[in-house]
Amino acid sequence: MQLEGKVAVVLGASASGGTGWAIAEALAAEGAKVVVAARRIEPLQELADAIDGLAVVCDGAKQDQIRALSLSAVEAYGKIDIAINCAFFAGDGLIGDSDQDTLQTSLDVNFLGHVHFVRYMAEIMNDGGSITLISAQAAAQPSLGAFAYGCAKAATDCLVRYAAVEYGGRGIRVNSILPGPIKTSTTAPFLDRFDVNEAFMEQIPLGRLGLPKDYAQVVVWLAQPGFISGVNLPVSGGMHLNRIPVYRGFAQSD
Repeated sequence: MQLEGKVAVVLGASASGGTGWAIAEALAAEGAKVVVAARRIEPLQELADAIDGLAVVCDGAKQDQIRALSLSAVEAYGKIDIAINCAFFAGDGLIGDSDQDTLQTSLDVNFLGHVHFVRYMAEIMNDGGSITLISAQAAAQPSLGAFAYGCAKAATDCLVRYAAVEYGGRGIRVNSILPGPIKTSTTAPFLDRFDVNEAFMEQIPLGRLGLPKDYAQVVVWLAQPGFISGVNLPVSGGMHLNRIPVYRGFAQSD
């Protein structure tokens, strides 16, 4: 077990079978004690019970709750070695249709929440720890209908570089992952549509959609001692070499 004796915090892990869920399972499988957090306690507790971890209610947009999450982890396990923030708010829509509430929520969850997460996790984290933020391919490549999400995540990718410099003296590594399309039980009905699937297959050199386990494997790798910091890492099956499909249905609901 590569993470035996380590303590990890995963924020945004309440969707059964989703990316945060898979990351928590993978960290636990490698021997880490895992604190899982999200706004919904019921599914979160199910995950915590399955991995022998701790469930903590936390809104990824609330500064005081993120600080309380870090303190809960230390109170339960005495330290923090690894921290991952998977929380996000999609906020679909076009620039011309945007409203202040959607813009503010996207900023609060997709950028400011990550600022608070890095601050409070690093404040308590052991030297030599690892912080990984889940960004989005839309931060680097325009995706029609996802401008608020993509712009906020782009700010988070910039945060990664600043944080890597600020906390590097303590050996804390800060990175982000830019996922391509992720197939989960929630997204499958949309991604399995022929027109949508075909559009993505034209742009993904590896010829398949990403699965939660693909991103969990990368997080486990980044959580181990290493020499990588300040990197915004595409994990997209190579889609970052092409483009996110331009398909107007992505910006609309059925």
